[in-house]
Amino acid sequence: MKDPLVLGFVLIVVDVVLWRAAFPRNDTIRLLLRLVIFALLSALLFGSALSPFTPAPWPESPGRHLAAQILEVSWWLIGARLLTLSLDAAFRSRHWHRERLFQDVLGALVFLAAVVASLAFVLGLPVTGLVATSGALAIVLGLAIQSTLSDVFAGIVLNTTEPYHIGDWVSVDGVDGKVLEMNWRATHLLTSQGNVVIVPNSVAAKAKITNSSRPVALHGVSIALQISPEERPATVLGALERAVAGSNRVLQTPAPYALIKKTSINSIEYEVTVYIDDMGKSVVVTNQLYDLCHRHLAAAGIELWPLSVPRPPRHDASDSRQRLLSHVDLFRALKGEEIEALSKRLSRHEYEPDQVVVKSDEVTDYLMIVESGVLSVMVTGPSGPVESARLGPGDSIGEAGVLAGLPVQAQVTALTRALIYRLDKADLTPLLKSRPEIGQQMCHLLSQQQDSLRKLNTEIPVPVGTDRTLLEWLRDGMHKLHELTS
Repeated sequence: MKDPLVLGFVLIVVDVVLWRAAFPRNDTIRLLLRLVIFALLSALLFGSALSPFTPAPWPESPGRHLAAQILEVSWWLIGARLLTLSLDAAFRSRHWHRERLFQDVLGALVFLAAVVASLAFVLGLPVTGLVATSGALAIVLGLAIQSTLSDVFAGIVLNTTEPYHIGDWVSVDGVDGKVLEMNWRATHLLTSQGNVVIVPNSVAAKAKITNSSRPVALHGVSIALQISPEERPATVLGALERAVAGSNRVLQTPAPYALIKKTSINSIEYEVTVYIDDMGKSVVVTNQLYDLCHRHLAAAGIELWPLSVPRPPRHDASDSRQRLLSHVDLFRALKGEEIEALSKRLSRHEYEPDQVVVKSDEVTDYLMIVESGVLSVMVTGPSGPVESARLGPGDSIGEAGVLAGLPVQAQVTALTRALIYRLDKADLTPLLKSRPEIGQQMCHLLSQQQDSLRKLNTEIPVPVGTDRTLLEWLRDGMHKLHELTS
């Protein structure tokens, strides 16, 4: 019969190899193999004189006696480890596997019990005296590491009550970030600046915690604006509601809203609140809201000017048209007298909600510039109509028809009451002849717009079988349409 000591150490070596080599790769299969090896080791020990519940045999042979002690103590430690892994696999939810606190604490308790049992059964040491001595030592250590113990017990409370999980966006003690890790000492947060902030569990347990990931797929974003009290609140609220309607990045349920937060002698504070389905969009949506509010307030004649500062004179209608043209990307390079000349050519048109402004594939011989209101731009994608953008004050549509005679590759509909100014193609031709660089800039901007439509798989009516780029084709189309010299 083979020596049980040799067979026992062979089984331990095999178990260690499986553990260190992480073989097989599947955790469950590897755990089952290790449990089988542990069962074989247990059968070997209990079937011989090497029971882990009795002192090691062969006291007359120091070498074999020491080897037997090592084998029996190893049985206790391996059993403790496998028990921890089995409990972890059987009773914990998936996200608990990533939160190490319970795994560490439970493992420590199991290993402590295994060490005490091996000292009592294998080595025959008096456990009562050991426990008394360790109790006094624990008091001394507890006083020395009381802050660490506070973090551990606070971590147990946090993991039990579960105010947040791995991957949640939270605000803890004034720190906003995404939860990366929760361990026995602290919570690790990844901020929007890309920094990792470590918040001790004792601080987190006492702090006010805001979890932006609950309920799922619903997060509020708010901005505040200070408006002069001279402006009528109903007019301001109407402009802010149109600004909110100008964003297609926010959820419509719950409905966004604007309200008066508080008033003072110098200003009235308004708050705009919208909801999004992903906290990763909060920065983009916040910046977009500020821009939309600024544009719609300006379109309503509301200037962000405090009462304590002298207000500049109000602009008349002609000045408003010039300011509107100067905000259009196509005309940013124009001089003041050129803007003034074009503004006199603008014609005013009003549209009611749900009224179609431009039909899909319609070739317009005029440029439309939004003065106020919100327009929806719908394009036809692979899966049907999809909203590509929403237009607000200062936005324009129809550049393709005015510059190169191309149809509008979208249907434009008024979402709210809208005021639009038109600039006819014939009024644009003299400017293109006198300022060729303006035409080049317009073609570049139009080329970028057409590229955006291509990303939505919208067909662009460019001739097939030509080596010219889209920009060159647009430039040639503009020259032919406006009878410009090359």
